[in-house]
Amino acid sequence: MYNKQFKYPDTKAFEFVTKRLKERGVDLHELAVDAYDLQKEFIPELTVAECYESLITVLHKRELLNNAMVALELDRLTEAGLIEEPLQSIIENDAGVFGVDEALALQISEIYGTIGATNFGYLDRVKSGIIKHFDTDEHHVNTFIDDLLGAIVAAVCGKVAHHYA
Repeated sequence: MYNKQFKYPDTKAFEFVTKRLKERGVDLHELAVDAYDLQKEFIPELTVAECYESLITVLHKRELLNNAMVALELDRLTEAGLIEEPLQSIIENDAGVFGVDEALALQISEIYGTIGATNFGYLDRVKSGIIKHFDTDEHHVNTFIDDLLGAIVAAVCGKVAHHYA
């Protein structure tokens, strides 16, 4: 039911996402460094500090927050064994043809256009930096978070590229 009186909790959503990322061991500075590493070839004057500033701006986008909350919760609930089968096993094993994790992430990466989408595709393929850490961690359910992190980095790349265009 649509509730016209409901006020969207942007600040609470931001706090939820950043807190959950921190709990999972994500250092936001590492995401900024990953974005910097992808963009420094194209923008020689770029700094990690600029990437971090862009990261914080990107993390305040409602589209990102919505998808990030869902992604982070699905990983958490799956790790706790609280998802019904067969979805539990699909997420737990990061089934190759599942694709929902990439679909949620792709929406985030596209916030700043095709630059974000192409960077996400690249990051999803090469799995570098902090993304690789989560992709190869066999002790936790990281089906959504690795793609989420790639999408965030990709969105930052898009924002930076738009700023310098």
